Amino acid sequence: MFEGFTNQRIKTSGAEINLVTGGKGAPLLLIHGYPQNHVIWHKVAPRLAQQFTLVIPDLRGYGDSSKPPTDAEHLPYSKRAMALDMVEVMSALGYDRFDVVGHDRGARVTYRLALDHPARVRRVATLDIIPTLEQFERADRFVARAMYHWYFLTQPAPFPETLIGKDPDYFLEHSLQSWRGSGTFAPEALEAYRKSFRDPEVIHATCEDYRAGITCDCKFDEADRAAGKKLTMPLLALWGARGRRGNAMLEIWKSWATDVRGEGLDCGHFIPEEAPEALIERLLAFFGG
Repeated sequence: MFEGFTNQRIKTSGAEINLVTGGKGAPLLLIHGYPQNHVIWHKVAPRLAQQFTLVIPDLRGYGDSSKPPTDAEHLPYSKRAMALDMVEVMSALGYDRFDVVGHDRGARVTYRLALDHPARVRRVATLDIIPTLEQFERADRFVARAMYHWYFLTQPAPFPETLIGKDPDYFLEHSLQSWRGSGTFAPEALEAYRKSFRDPEVIHATCEDYRAGITCDCKFDEADRAAGKKLTMPLLALWGARGRRGNAMLEIWKSWATDVRGEGLDCGHFIPEEAPEALIERLLAFFGG
């Protein structure tokens, strides 16, 4: 799926990150979400690689990246820790300044990276999210039902790990089916997701990702909001119009960033696989490819 790309493994201060790199031009970091891995970018990577040098990692805890031990505060799986991995990966590859696109959990890493390391980021694009704290604060009963996994995965270990581990393929495929629109997942991509998600360490680490989300990640967001800290680089917010309310998305991001633009695309949640051509068009226009 990534013909012509090079597979690498880079050690950071807190993990070992599996990634593929390829293309030519300015560096562009692509960060996946749950319950997937770097393979989510396989439909957009060939075209973007014509104009950008792509860095496409598995987040710590996901795919073939390492699964560090956790702690009582879930800090090893905070978006702050994951963002630092990404900064150190880009430094190891020789990139002091770069653009970032993140989908789902990867978009949460993206905005945290930009808040914590603003000098390293030129432009950012977030796909189908609002900031984590805002998501929890704005959830009503309908949102909570649609996003039940946010609350299920945060339950103390080993409760969700045990239930998911009884049939990881079923849980994975139910999740993908529930959140997608009319797009399809390539058979080889589905197999890559299944293979990864069958690993008990991946199941546990991804639960830790969500436990961090409801605890320390919200604390970091609260501190930044209280301090009036905002993203100052240009931000592009895209979302699946079949599942999100567009005007609310932009207004929320405008309270977190000073230079915001965005729109909904005619798809569901998994934008890189459901609407790759529309996504490529918007990213090339935004990042100047």
